[in-house]
Amino acid sequence: MESLIELKDVYYRYQEQEDEDWVLENIDLEITAGEFIAIVGHNGSGKSTLAKLLNGILLPTQGEVRVGGKVTTEQEDLWQLRQQLGIVFQNPDNQLVANIVEEDVAFGPENLGLPSAEIRKRVDEALRLVGMTDFARAAPHKLSGGQKQRVAIAGVIAMRPDCLVFDEPTAMLDPQGRQEVVETVEHLNRQEGLTVIYITHFMEEIINADRILVFADGKVELAATPKELFTKVDKLRDLALDIPQITELAYQLSESGLDIDTNIFTSTELVEELCLLK
Repeated sequence: MESLIELKDVYYRYQEQEDEDWVLENIDLEITAGEFIAIVGHNGSGKSTLAKLLNGILLPTQGEVRVGGKVTTEQEDLWQLRQQLGIVFQNPDNQLVANIVEEDVAFGPENLGLPSAEIRKRVDEALRLVGMTDFARAAPHKLSGGQKQRVAIAGVIAMRPDCLVFDEPTAMLDPQGRQEVVETVEHLNRQEGLTVIYITHFMEEIINADRILVFADGKVELAATPKELFTKVDKLRDLALDIPQITELAYQLSESGLDIDTNIFTSTELVEELCLLK
């Protein structure tokens, strides 16, 4: 697979003084088209800073960030780069700009100067992809939190990016809203082939990621598949990170002496494992 995003020896700090601590330090990362990459870490670990570096909101203090072969420090390439990589933030109200759902989704394509027929096509497609077609004429402020976030996602999708970056998109949602957003993200990645970079505190949201990167103090502390990572229970605890509840339960049962696999993410898998016990 071709490389879509490359970070080479990236360092970042908010102040130029040399005695200022690095927010990100020595980041080398390559993401291929179609991957689902999850990023976790405690507050202040550098996760959101990374998201802003990816589309040129912030520029690296040292090193290089490339998206689709374009360097974020090249001002003339930023407009095209930002069309390739869209960001969805944690508060959907900050991304909704219109009084009608379909008008909000149309805002981005309109600013691209596209013909009306193309805008209509993109709006309809984006709303279909996030399951919000029936709410096209609704007022965003009357929607639930999960529905608002799906509209915000649709607005980014309508720009036809190659990659979607989600910066803690469920942090302000209830469990139902969180589930709606996670299912939408997984559909966009698996069925539509969009590259996804998903930043979160909730480990159970990323059990289907291709890779998980654990950030600590501005560095990539761990990089592994979900199955590899969630076996490192003690290490994750040292980093003040949770693990999925079902995985935690399987781990505790194993520690108590039951002969069961701890690589378990769902209640169905746990029930099946328990049924194998004699």
